[in-house]
Amino acid sequence: SPGQSAISAVMQIASASLASSAIVLTTDAVRRVALVSAFVVVTIMTVLLTLTFQPVSRTLAVIVLGWTLAAVIGFWVTAGVPQVARRIASIGRAHRAERQASETEAQRRQGARLLHDTVLATLTLLAHSGVGVAPEAMRQQAADDARLLRQLRLGATPTPQSSGDYNLEKVEETVLGTTLESVKQRFGRMGLEVSWHGTGQVLLPSEVLDAFLLALAECLENVRRHSGVTEAHVTITDDETTVRAMITDAGVGFLLDDVDSARLGFKESVVGRLKEVGGRARLFSSPGSGTTVVLEVPR
Repeated sequence: SPGQSAISAVMQIASASLASSAIVLTTDAVRRVALVSAFVVVTIMTVLLTLTFQPVSRTLAVIVLGWTLAAVIGFWVTAGVPQVARRIASIGRAHRAERQASETEAQRRQGARLLHDTVLATLTLLAHSGVGVAPEAMRQQAADDARLLRQLRLGATPTPQSSGDYNLEKVEETVLGTTLESVKQRFGRMGLEVSWHGTGQVLLPSEVLDAFLLALAECLENVRRHSGVTEAHVTITDDETTVRAMITDAGVGFLLDDVDSARLGFKESVVGRLKEVGGRARLFSSPGSGTTVVLEVPR
């Protein structure tokens, strides 16, 4: 017959080792049914094994105590995990917001330094009638400032070489893909994730590229402000005569007839801007179904 040590081992296995499974069997209704079933089976088997060696009441007391403690720990852990997950997500959101704010502030300071070193210096010379500076030098400096402002509008950060001197991109003709990434990074810093699809290896004249990208940026700004979502998709396609961008979001959408005709954002910054370079814009939206804008410019 089993000794006292064997009975003690059986009780420890039944009320502690097997009971520990209760910790992971409290998360949903199905697992709780399994928990009750396991408790009943273990209790019956343990009572049968120890029936002739110790009182049933003692066996039941030890088993119930062990399984109850394990179940209480399981319910406590189950209730605490969502709170911890929410706290971690909250910390993550706060960190991302702080990082975006820091990047935006750093970008603002960089832009302020660029303007101070270039455009404001030129305007100061003009305010003093350009005393001491040749007219040709003034024209060249103004042209460089215009190129700098163009890059800033498109989200780029020209590299400083010395005070008032920056690396600038070629103006005459630019590969579309080299500037799409700048626009994406700019909106990423402001909390809108932009996913690019299609081709970016398209050459466009400078004035067409400016209109195309600035209209696209205005559409993305509308997504950021009004859609209620933090993600937009931009698909670039082209053929022999036309370059197209389709900007889509899964936001709240709106009725086109409800848009105030006096609002100039889309009418001037998108439609008017593209019309000046021979392009056009089309808008599709409905409440609850998001918004799609198609931009087209000639090559």
